[in-house]
Amino acid sequence: MSDASRRPGAGLDTSVPNIARMNDYFLGGKDNFAADRKAAEEVLAIAPEVRAMTHEAQAFLGRVVRYLVGQGMTQFVVIGSGLPNRRNVHQVAQEIAPDTRVVYVSKDPVVLSHARATLATNPYTTAVEGDVLHPRELLTDPELLRLVNLDLPVAVLILSALQFIPDEDDPHKSVAILRDAVPVGSHFGIGHVVFDTRSEVKAPLVEIFQRVLGRTEDASRRSEQVLRFFDGLELVDPGLVYIRHWHPDNPLAAQGRDKTWTMGAVARKIEG
Repeated sequence: MSDASRRPGAGLDTSVPNIARMNDYFLGGKDNFAADRKAAEEVLAIAPEVRAMTHEAQAFLGRVVRYLVGQGMTQFVVIGSGLPNRRNVHQVAQEIAPDTRVVYVSKDPVVLSHARATLATNPYTTAVEGDVLHPRELLTDPELLRLVNLDLPVAVLILSALQFIPDEDDPHKSVAILRDAVPVGSHFGIGHVVFDTRSEVKAPLVEIFQRVLGRTEDASRRSEQVLRFFDGLELVDPGLVYIRHWHPDNPLAAQGRDKTWTMGAVARKIEG
């Protein structure tokens, strides 16, 4: 699809690269523009495996959702959800349990406009404007509360947003507030790029995303820093691992040296 054939929503500046649209480009989608593709190609020139990492993250999402539905989760809050694609949380969950309720949360007007159009006919799914850094406001949003009963266990998924938030914004505190606000039996699924095995690409990639996000801070983390997001929760097996090793559909295919460097885990709240 050419740029000219698309009609971006009012107020959306397509001349500035956008994380969600870059991700769409990595996935082979068509909801992206020249500025997004240019920035994405800069990333791929430094770390070609990022395209595979993006597809791997989508597969991880599907496995996490299937696991959580299997654990009895019927309510999902998906924070920093990205653009809708072929296999979204609500599609995976509702194939197994049709009455599963899913709320997508984003502060990105690009994502919200796409999501609201896509979800308009699904009574058990909605999209709300919100930010993981403002958890109290998020959990009192009337549209979120229309679908989600916070007196019952909820699955909170933050599978990519935290890797773009520097420590200066204290994302660990925000996750802790969410953890304290949901009842026992709730689960958290978190994914995060780490540079433990690819330290040589850290500086140039951080510079690109600082430019895209208009920030100067370094939001990158090592695995031990990611693990802190699960403080106060009980990790489910196999714990925090490279995501291809988290409940793989094909264990043999998951063996061998990791060529990608996203880590993830699921944890449950076992005490108030």
